Amino acid sequence: MAGIELTYLSGADVDRLGLAGDAVLDPVSDVLAAQGRGDVVLEPRVHLFPGAGADGHFNVLRGSLPRDGVAGVKVVGDFVDNGRLGLPSELALLLLMDPTTGVPIAIVDATAITAMRTGAVTAIGGRHLARADSRVLGHIGSRGTAEWNVRLLCHVLPSIEEVRIHSRTPESRTALAERLDAELDADVRAVDGWEECVRGADVVVEASRLGEPEPLLRTAWIGPGTLVVPYGTVSAVELDLTDAMDKIVVDDWGQAHAGPLGALRAHVDSGRLTAERLHAELSQIVCGDRPGRERNDERILLWHRGLSTTDIALGRAMLERARDMGIGTRLPYR
Repeated sequence: MAGIELTYLSGADVDRLGLAGDAVLDPVSDVLAAQGRGDVVLEPRVHLFPGAGADGHFNVLRGSLPRDGVAGVKVVGDFVDNGRLGLPSELALLLLMDPTTGVPIAIVDATAITAMRTGAVTAIGGRHLARADSRVLGHIGSRGTAEWNVRLLCHVLPSIEEVRIHSRTPESRTALAERLDAELDADVRAVDGWEECVRGADVVVEASRLGEPEPLLRTAWIGPGTLVVPYGTVSAVELDLTDAMDKIVVDDWGQAHAGPLGALRAHVDSGRLTAERLHAELSQIVCGDRPGRERNDERILLWHRGLSTTDIALGRAMLERARDMGIGTRLPYR
């Protein structure tokens, strides 16, 4: 039997690839459209709580893109206190495999992939669900995904002129605002409170890092025509938020009602959010089966929990680019 090798892409390798803008958005949009057509295999994520007093958990995401010849499993840790150790709160590895033989193809540092594909789904949601003339973006949270949320939303919604960033840590929100202000055409600034960040915004992204559920994002602050994207692991929204929405969209209903975590966990558990209440899955909108925004005054909510298929699609795109650029390390498998 011939020897089997696989490609390893480190975090430094991923950085060298320099993916940005449409190079990130296109693979994610394409796989969302494939999901809408039923051309992917998507398993709900599972959680591993390691115990031993750890303040965090692992997410295990699994999926396959049969038409693209790749399957994958991503394991990502979510450990809130890592910042005290000088570590990212989310560290991830993605294993890509041949779906017909099970042969490993690549191992990729997926820490950046997690942030990129999260930002891409937020932005693709913005492309279809936000008002085309949206001017103000309010972003709660300044962790790794925040940078890609803001960057890619401004890419698909060039009408955005003002970005407000709030998080519980003044240093991190100020640093993020200064970094993005230097990069983007919009005026990016850090703000001191939730209401200042949210009220009057055309697009609101809630990516907070709470230890316990707390209704810090008030439904009364959400005006007509607003797109709201809450995806914190622990809920920061009020129970009546879903009642105020004209449309509710999720990335995948199987993900939405699986596991104990998520921004709308209580809404699902209490019966306020059901399959019948949904307008669509985002993939159905991307592939054209369902409409996105139809009126300027619609309040629309997008809840995305993260799809393995988007990790795999972006990982595959990175692997192809790495081969073209001669980046990566070949490792003997057996």
